[in-house]
Amino acid sequence: MGSFVNGVRWKQWFHWFHSTTFLFLFSSSLLLGSVSFFFSWLAFSPFQTPVPLTSSSSSSSSSSSLGCRPDGEGSWSIGVFYGDSPLSLKPIEEWGVWRNGSAAWPQANPVVTCASVSDAGFPSNFVADPFLFIQGDTLYLFFETKNSVTLQGDIGVAISKDNGSTWQQLGIVLDEEWHLSYPYVFSYQGQIYMMPEGSKNGDLRLYRAVDFPIQWKLEKVILKKPLIDSFIIDYQGHYWLFGSDFSFYGARKNGELEIWYSSSPLGPWSPHRKNPVHNMDKRLGARNAGRPFIYNGDLYRTGQDCGGTYGQSIRLFKVMVLTTDKYEEVEVPLGVDMPRKGRNAWNGDRYHHLDVQQLPSGKWIGVMDGDRVPSGDSVHRLIVGYMAFGAVIVLVILSGVSLNAIKCILPLSRCLPIQGKRSDVFQAEQRQYMYSKFKWLFFHGSKVVAPLQGRIRPNTCTGRLVLAVIFSVIAILTCIGTWYVYGGNGAEEAYPLKGHYSQFTLLTMTYDARLWNLKMYVKHYSRCSSVREIVVVWNKGDPPKLSELDSVVPVRIRVEKKNSLNNRFNLDPEIKTRAVLELDDDIMMTCDDLERGFRVWRVHPDRIVGFYPRLAEGSPLEYHDGKYARQHGGYNMILTGAAFMDHQLAFERYWSEEAKIGRETVDKYFNCEDVLMNFLYMNASAPRRVVEYVKPSWAIDTSKFSGVAISRNTQAHYNVRSHCLARFSEIYGNLATNKWEFNSRQDGWDV
Repeated sequence: MGSFVNGVRWKQWFHWFHSTTFLFLFSSSLLLGSVSFFFSWLAFSPFQTPVPLTSSSSSSSSSSSLGCRPDGEGSWSIGVFYGDSPLSLKPIEEWGVWRNGSAAWPQANPVVTCASVSDAGFPSNFVADPFLFIQGDTLYLFFETKNSVTLQGDIGVAISKDNGSTWQQLGIVLDEEWHLSYPYVFSYQGQIYMMPEGSKNGDLRLYRAVDFPIQWKLEKVILKKPLIDSFIIDYQGHYWLFGSDFSFYGARKNGELEIWYSSSPLGPWSPHRKNPVHNMDKRLGARNAGRPFIYNGDLYRTGQDCGGTYGQSIRLFKVMVLTTDKYEEVEVPLGVDMPRKGRNAWNGDRYHHLDVQQLPSGKWIGVMDGDRVPSGDSVHRLIVGYMAFGAVIVLVILSGVSLNAIKCILPLSRCLPIQGKRSDVFQAEQRQYMYSKFKWLFFHGSKVVAPLQGRIRPNTCTGRLVLAVIFSVIAILTCIGTWYVYGGNGAEEAYPLKGHYSQFTLLTMTYDARLWNLKMYVKHYSRCSSVREIVVVWNKGDPPKLSELDSVVPVRIRVEKKNSLNNRFNLDPEIKTRAVLELDDDIMMTCDDLERGFRVWRVHPDRIVGFYPRLAEGSPLEYHDGKYARQHGGYNMILTGAAFMDHQLAFERYWSEEAKIGRETVDKYFNCEDVLMNFLYMNASAPRRVVEYVKPSWAIDTSKFSGVAISRNTQAHYNVRSHCLARFSEIYGNLATNKWEFNSRQDGWDV
């Protein structure tokens, strides 16, 4: 009997696998899988993030691997700002702070991240709520760090002895059984106190430093209220405590503010007569956003705008009246330029905390946290992605029904065989129960889709048009689902080196006939995280107005007197970064490719680091493309039309007296400027390696679409370059004596 049942079941499955239903669903899965794979190839980087160079032990490496996990609260990090007043602050990269030890020329925000904390041995998903404590030339930074293991907020501390440009992590200084954040630190009568937010415990506590900054002891519970984001300020004869209590009935979350006053920060505290002084829309800045400050005798308070998402932005208020029975404030400009690069900026989506203080030098320093994604972004992306995939499944099934390819609606017994051993009563009851549920589902489902059965006729023009539209919608939904589920946070982030970030200048050379290329180029690359400025070397014709270019970074058009390829390497004292990316205006790559190339250059700043390898070999020397270089085991040149270099080092070499004959050759052929630069590097650095290759995810030559390609005849172009090789080798030596293998670096980006 058992063999008979198995035979029947096998026959049913055999018919199923040979049915039009199975063939349709299987072919649809293959097709949509191919669409998803192709989209992933275009949209996602195939390269792994390199191992951080800050990890020096197995324990720190282990902590680093635990940290920086996707978190529904965000991916907060901390940046440093300077200014001549607290009302005019600019990020550290605007001040030209250079750090040779970490190849940060200049250093850029953020300066403290989950990675820097995790690499120090304290796994963290994010860092936020920074507060400074200044002792002479030493700065201490207290902040919330979300523990990657316990998923609870703890208080960490870091120290800086260079005005906040670099920070050494000292560890976790406060870890309670409940969530901690907002570590407001201040001094009083020779003692140092910390008042962190611990509203989950239902009170507001004050801790005193026993061994600053590491060891703290609970001094007292100053209020038995779950106050959020509280601070204490000594102003006009009273100590004032500002905080929010969202627990009472009628309180508007993120829109409530209370004030308390006392003759001492230790209390006792009396409530303001107008409490709550604010109970309004969460967009209007009632919730505190950091330390208040006094400037020119006036008190200023920062508040959070939580309109679009939690911690959307910071608002600044000037306190006009503060007495025990009255409070008035007016909003004033924050004085900080807001980011415009979206998710590619570390604070591109939101920033919700600022502590600004005066340094002994008189300059003002501010620490601000920021996030590139809104609150709940990781969950939101999964929901959107799976909804898109669900819509794809529904549309595929409906399409199959409409084509008569899917016929497994009823009878149900052919789709869901329930035969089994009669002796297995319990399993039989389970199967019968499931059968009844599926029967109900299939029955009502068949009633819904029955009117669609066979409605699309693929042998007609209308039917083919409908199928094309449906497939387009399904393909788009597949790409959307792939992007949201597998695309991380959707940002193309910068890669740190030894925990530090930097920036580079993007330089391109063009002329009037290629304006279309330039507009697309500027719009795309100005959004890349590490791009500081775009310099356009204008060789011919009337330059465009800056208003014609859609850029979120400064663009400078340098009009040249002579149409020469040598202009690419003209000395330019206005360039503010050490690194320059020479990138032709007809090359389109991902921002991630640029960021990877920049990181490799920071490791090897004395080399040309680029994306197009070439090989010169033979006697006489002949110029060969990247495909030939791969087939022959290596390369010895990098095209400078897509390469990073130290502009001071490279441009001075290019305009040296020894390069004069080479420059004349470039003008003669209107070609070979990149070949000359490779020779000059080789001649100055032999026998050391002078070039590094970085493989791009993909690259598009946009000149092919605009019809303004400079080198249309490839073979003729290569012949000219071979002539240049022969000429340059006579003057500067044989370039072919060196050849560097692919896939020779540990980062895996030179495959």
